[in-house]
Amino acid sequence: MTSVVVKLSARVFVHADLASCGWSGSRLHLASVATQLERARLGEVDYLAVCSATDIPVAKGGVDYRVKEGVGTLWQLAVHPALQSCGIGTFLVETLELRIMNRGLRQAELGVEENNPRARALYERLGYVAYDRRPDSWHEQAPDGSLRRYETMCTLMRKELL
Repeated sequence: MTSVVVKLSARVFVHADLASCGWSGSRLHLASVATQLERARLGEVDYLAVCSATDIPVAKGGVDYRVKEGVGTLWQLAVHPALQSCGIGTFLVETLELRIMNRGLRQAELGVEENNPRARALYERLGYVAYDRRPDSWHEQAPDGSLRRYETMCTLMRKELL
């Protein structure tokens, strides 16, 4: 078996990145990401891209500082499907946690869909502990372009940051 080592870097996600992130969701999702970039400009959120040497995003996600007082809430986390289980999600979450700590906050939270055990296993490995569950829903775009309401149940998880 041959191993390949790829150097990763994290940087601020910019509008130009949207064109290369179709793997992360539909046009509707990318429009949502675009609106978060304005919130990032205002300092309400951090939105990051994880890139290889080509500077093309292979993962993305954000931390919202307005969901709950004194907490950084991770959301819209995604790793390119072909690169999952390679440590990129760990790199992204740890980088976002550093952003939270740099704001003087010591708690991170996130919600993970209950039908996504791989993601939950990652968060548990990184020290997140389930504390509640709640339904969630959002509009999603079908392949034919129509909109439908997606409903799911999420486990809420938190981590105390040192």
